[in-house]
Amino acid sequence: MLSRRSRARAAGTLLVAWSALISGAGAGSAIAAPSIHFVDDVQVAPGVYYREFVLHSSHGRAYGHLLVADLSNPHVTVDLLHAGAVTERATVSRMADDEGAVGGINADFFDISEVGRHPVEATGATVGPAIADSEAIKGAVPRGQRFGPSLPPGTSTQDVIAVGTDNVARLERLTVSGSVSTPYGRYPLRGLNQYALPVNGIGAFTSRWGSASRARAVCGTDYRWRDGCTDDTFEVTVRDGKVTGTDDEPGYGPISPGTVVLIGREQGAQQLRRLQPGDRVNVTSGLVSSDHVPLRFAAGGFPIVRNGQPLPGLDDRVPAIRTSAGYGDDGHTFYMLALDGSRADRPGLTISELADVMTNLGADGAIDLDGGGSSTLVTRGPDSDGVTVRNHPSGGAERMVPEGIGVFAGE
Repeated sequence: MLSRRSRARAAGTLLVAWSALISGAGAGSAIAAPSIHFVDDVQVAPGVYYREFVLHSSHGRAYGHLLVADLSNPHVTVDLLHAGAVTERATVSRMADDEGAVGGINADFFDISEVGRHPVEATGATVGPAIADSEAIKGAVPRGQRFGPSLPPGTSTQDVIAVGTDNVARLERLTVSGSVSTPYGRYPLRGLNQYALPVNGIGAFTSRWGSASRARAVCGTDYRWRDGCTDDTFEVTVRDGKVTGTDDEPGYGPISPGTVVLIGREQGAQQLRRLQPGDRVNVTSGLVSSDHVPLRFAAGGFPIVRNGQPLPGLDDRVPAIRTSAGYGDDGHTFYMLALDGSRADRPGLTISELADVMTNLGADGAIDLDGGGSSTLVTRGPDSDGVTVRNHPSGGAERMVPEGIGVFAGE
């Protein structure tokens, strides 16, 4: 299990907020009655609480599940759940149990199917950036290559919900930072373990990518996913700082630790074509936050609440089963919410309604995560070492997903 330690913060903040939700006072008063009815108040672990609720929305009743973590508790942390590689998938319950989480939800939208898009296999990789246990895992695909609902004005595929090394949650925007230094020039790195690279860019793929084909990386363009796959590509394998192989097309298969595979498209391919086996190459890569703060965790999704207010332009017509994560109390309270999708008469919420719910719960910031059949919330029972799925996924069973958000309660 990964080590997840955090700095101590002032204790007791979540207990006050949670009492307000139970009593209908304070942050929860706007939805405590009559709009929403909470049931089944359970302490999962010290500083971690679970509740179910019924919400009367514009399209009927919505049933939901809420997990709240007190990040002011020095033993409570939030981190990324993953199956070991960017392109591997597992159920949220399996990832939570494998990593020792006491609860969690599914996370970002992902490359679930290429039918009608490109003549390549879907990679299973997520849209946005990811950080796990302070390690940069992947960057964001271009806007035109994302999956999921339309982005609200002013948002980006680079937006994430994050927790810093100070154990404070926040919204951030993460960009790939790095370079490829060769005997023939130094070029900016524009991708890290992404299923789609920017036009003219160079991307790096590491052992974190997994064994899936890298062919999807050169398909589409920055603003149109329907655009085809370019033939102007070049791949370079670098091990221990030296070129060990080149190819005109992206390859597939696992990448060994200590090895970096570089893929260039268009101008990026032209820059890489000068390289020959034996050439020295230095590759640096990472993610830089908009506020330049050190982050321990980050997961992609698009913002729906910022500064305690729903964003303008959110869809208010289409209901769906949805998942959301947010934070309140100056980043010391972390919310995870998933709707129930077990029956046809439970249409869910519009994105606008979801933002209202998160705001009224007390969220200062929140994001929309992958929904529909992916929506899953799990928690441990009081006398169990493993988690249980608390909502009813709309597909009848848990979907295999690439990422989740887990809450951990240590000693």
